[in-house]
Amino acid sequence: MSNAQEKTVLITGASRGIGAVVARRFADAGYNTIVNYAGGKEEAEQLVSAIKANGGEAIALQADVSKPDQVKRLFDEAIARYGKIDVLVNNAGIMITKLLKDTTDEDFTRQFDVNVRGTFNTLREAATRLADHGSIINFSTTNNRVMVPTYSTYAATKSAVEQLTRVLSKEIGRGINVNSISPGPVNTALFVKGKSKELIDRFASMTAFGRIGEPEDITGTVLFLASDDAKWISGQNIGLNGAMA
Repeated sequence: MSNAQEKTVLITGASRGIGAVVARRFADAGYNTIVNYAGGKEEAEQLVSAIKANGGEAIALQADVSKPDQVKRLFDEAIARYGKIDVLVNNAGIMITKLLKDTTDEDFTRQFDVNVRGTFNTLREAATRLADHGSIINFSTTNNRVMVPTYSTYAATKSAVEQLTRVLSKEIGRGINVNSISPGPVNTALFVKGKSKELIDRFASMTAFGRIGEPEDITGTVLFLASDDAKWISGQNIGLNGAMA
């Protein structure tokens, strides 16, 4: 992998879960790390403090990615602090699991606003403001590959993210590679909330390793896709799901 010295990464929704672990890994690799959060200010600041205590460089910046003006401000503040953004990781997302017949208009709109519009907003800024030869990694889901009841709207949002990824990879130029990853079930609050042990065990049995993933199972691939070793990989979606699908 390339030397990350003087490189900057912006990770959306990074105050907790996979995003927080991704932030730590980039900071450990020497990146200036921007921890974006929407509402988790205390968690984001604690993460930044932990990164700095470990010798890394990081700041926490608030922005609701579903709001274009806030995303523009996020890029403005990040570039003002570090001079450029080399890597964008679109991790922010929400998941509402309901049968399609029980999904309300509000449920539908909330998920599309954050998962699709939020990704669109950051990609639109990155298209002209990400540093040349940078990298973009978007988060999709393995639910696009399996038919799991109650995930229809969530999977629809992530299918849209995959198409944004593919088309932007052909449009953006400037040596920037654009990819998406599709994690399977991962042991985070987003996934386990409201699920019984029996249901989690059922998901675990669908993998080749008899367990659900951990955030650390995802972060290595994200870091690789941001490296020079991955520059010939673009417009791709990579499944990270223990052979679940």
